Amino acid sequence: MKKGFDVVRTALEEHLSSINENTSEIQALFDYLHELDVKIDKLSQRVDQTQLTTNPEEISVSPLTSEERTVFLALYTEEEPLSYQEIAEKTNMSISLVPECVSSLIQKGVPLNRSYCNNHIFFQINKQFKERQAKENVINLSLHSFI
Repeated sequence: MKKGFDVVRTALEEHLSSINENTSEIQALFDYLHELDVKIDKLSQRVDQTQLTTNPEEISVSPLTSEERTVFLALYTEEEPLSYQEIAEKTNMSISLVPECVSSLIQKGVPLNRSYCNNHIFFQINKQFKERQAKENVINLSLHSFI
């Protein structure tokens, strides 16, 4: 019987060893993916900056949905960059909906500046576009949007 337990113990130790090796491998892959994600975000920010250096008068914006309009107003009325959490609090939206709305705003042509601090991303409307919005009402905001 002791021999049987020794065989089982050896098998369990080998199994535990392989699990530990897989855990290390998974952690290494996770770290690598995190590095890639940071680099992609920085590259995306550089592309956004390049697009913003073009003439802001040439930027056209597609019509916004009511949720996108709400997020736009939160960013438009704020002078400081806002995180996803802060946008969610200002708009009374769920935190899970905010990244989708921000992404949609970017896709529709709203120039947003991104910044990173302590692994958090912050957004702010480009100042030139903000001035253009104030002068030309590019987004077609009504007075009811502010109330």
